[in-house]
Amino acid sequence: MRDRIPHEFVASFLAGLTAFIGGTALHLPPWAIFIGWAGTFLLGGPSLTNARRLWMTMPLGSTFALVIVLIDQQIGTIAGTGQFAQNLVLAAIIFVVNSALMFTGRLKAFALIPGMFLGFASYFATFFGGFGFDPQNPWAAWVSVVAMNFLGPVFAYLSMRLAFPRPTQGVEASRTTDIAVAEDSAAGERDSGPRAEDRVLAEPTSTRGHDR
Repeated sequence: MRDRIPHEFVASFLAGLTAFIGGTALHLPPWAIFIGWAGTFLLGGPSLTNARRLWMTMPLGSTFALVIVLIDQQIGTIAGTGQFAQNLVLAAIIFVVNSALMFTGRLKAFALIPGMFLGFASYFATFFGGFGFDPQNPWAAWVSVVAMNFLGPVFAYLSMRLAFPRPTQGVEASRTTDIAVAEDSAAGERDSGPRAEDRVLAEPTSTRGHDR
C-alpha cells in the first residue's frame, strides 16, 4: 500500500488537533490520547480487534489506580503522619491492588495486561498532575483519562485512513507473478508422473515376464 498523503503529515495534523482538546476549560489530558495511540501500533496497527483489547483493558487499569487513590485517602495516615509511615501504607495498598490487577489479566477478556498498565499510569498522571474538569477529584480524573485513552485507537485509525492508502502496481504485479509461478509448478508436477492407465497396462506385462 502507498499513501496518497504522507502518513507523517496526517499523524502530525491529528497530533496538532489535540491542542484544542487540552486547551479548554475542561483541562483534559490530551497526552493520554497518545498513550492509546502508541499502544495501538504496539499491538500491530489499527484494527477493531486491537481497539477493543485496549478499550477493555485501559479503563480497567485506570479503575485499579482509582481504587488505590481512594483507599489511600481513607487510611493513608493509619500508621502515622510521618512520610515513611505514609509511604509504608501506600506501598501495602499498591501491592494488594496491583496483585489484583495482574490476576485479573488471567481472564481472557483482560489478558492484555500492558493495556491495563497504560490506563493505570495514565490515571495517576492525570490525578496527580491536576488534569481533568475538576482537578484533584479522583472521579473526575477517572472520567477524563478514560475518555482520552479511548480516543487513542481512534486517532491511530484516522492517521492511517486519512492518508488514503492505495495498492501499488509493483505489489499487484508481484502477486500476479507469484500466482503464475505456483500454477506452473502445479502443472509441472501433474505432467511429471505417469498416468494411472499407463501404470495399469504396464503391470500385467511385468508380471508375465516374471512368470516365464
